[in-house]
Amino acid sequence: MRLFLLPISTRQSLIYCQRINKQLSSEATFVDKITARASDIWLKWEKAEKGWKKKVTAYGNKLCETIPHEEWGLKSIPPLSRRRKEEELTGENHVNVVFPESIIGEEGVEEALKKFAGDERQDFHTKWMWGSIIGMPVTAPVALGAARSGSRHVNFLLDDRLLRLTTSRNLGLAYTEAGLDVSMTQLDQEVNRTLHGKVAGNSATETGMATEKMLLTPSSGKSIADIIEVPELEEHIHRAVKQVGKALRAKREWEEEKAKLDSVNKDAERKR
Repeated sequence: MRLFLLPISTRQSLIYCQRINKQLSSEATFVDKITARASDIWLKWEKAEKGWKKKVTAYGNKLCETIPHEEWGLKSIPPLSRRRKEEELTGENHVNVVFPESIIGEEGVEEALKKFAGDERQDFHTKWMWGSIIGMPVTAPVALGAARSGSRHVNFLLDDRLLRLTTSRNLGLAYTEAGLDVSMTQLDQEVNRTLHGKVAGNSATETGMATEKMLLTPSSGKSIADIIEVPELEEHIHRAVKQVGKALRAKREWEEEKAKLDSVNKDAERKR
């Protein structure tokens, strides 16, 4: 199988697994079969013109958007069956990690993978799985269970040093193109913020802290998916960019409000 590690921002990455040799349906794991069955049921409910099934799917799909992109990415990684474990240990089934070397180095790749495999992520899976049992689509609890299995698989690969890091020139070119789009988007945002009298710059930078910046835009998903010929990645990249971008905007707004409040307090102290 092949893992893709795609930086979304300067601090957050997306992980996705492309299964090169997919299992036959008769050899599919229990989790694969349950997930497929649940997906079929959900799709049938979505086609309902009205009634409780239509309402449940509409509400559930909205809630699914709140599931972090990390979970969706880890769900793509197959669980560690006994057979797969033996194949990976013997080298029969190689696991390559493809990444853009121009954006992230080998040390950065390993650090990012450790975040996906750590205890904190395992606890997160459990929390979200229990929270999704009521109200979420029937696929969600199963999907989150699969994400937990995927995280354990990554942990195994890291512990036994079975990952082969592979740089991709095409992926690097895709990020160069995406960087131009990000620069133009950020320039437009800065001009708009200045015109509306918002605080220029960033309070985190002013206090000496490194500022997290976006590396991709929502439109980057299609171009990257096309270049590396993995069409299903488009949806995952789009979701990740949307979630990370929203979080960064909220953080920046909070920092601006805090900077304004600090400025007001300083002025008040000087007048005393």
